[in-house]
Amino acid sequence: MPPATQANEVEARQSPPHQIRRVLWILLAVFASMQLIPYGHDHSNPPITGQPAWDSATTRALVGTACFDCHSNQTNWYWYTNIAPFSWLVQRDVQAGRASLNFSEWNRPQDGAGDVAGTIRDRSMPPWFYSAIHWSAKLSPSEEAQLIAGLQRTFQASPPIGGG
Repeated sequence: MPPATQANEVEARQSPPHQIRRVLWILLAVFASMQLIPYGHDHSNPPITGQPAWDSATTRALVGTACFDCHSNQTNWYWYTNIAPFSWLVQRDVQAGRASLNFSEWNRPQDGAGDVAGTIRDRSMPPWFYSAIHWSAKLSPSEEAQLIAGLQRTFQASPPIGGG
């Protein structure tokens, strides 16, 4: 076999792993570049300006476990919230959660307060992806019932301003 043909054959056999390595380097470069985008790095917890008058310590504890990371100014910023693209998703969810219902700013309108029982009943809150990562946020059926009843009593005794 002529040397040129033999070299082409060797190159053809080595080509797929070379291409895979190249793709992996490109993906690594893209991932590293994503870390430079500043969105998702603001892990602030603004001051607490008002809280509901909780009907019980149990209700407060259940809300703290299942809701506070997105619906309060007491967010726990876990290690993965520093890594894009997860940081982007978490930042978006926390901003949206705080805008809809914020237990740490009870002195402002809470548009999401009115439907909180329904969102817990139909299991759209907490979201499945949050509960999958944070097992402590998974509530048993009896805890869900306690949470709903406790929130309803809390909202009756300490209704949110406007909205809700």
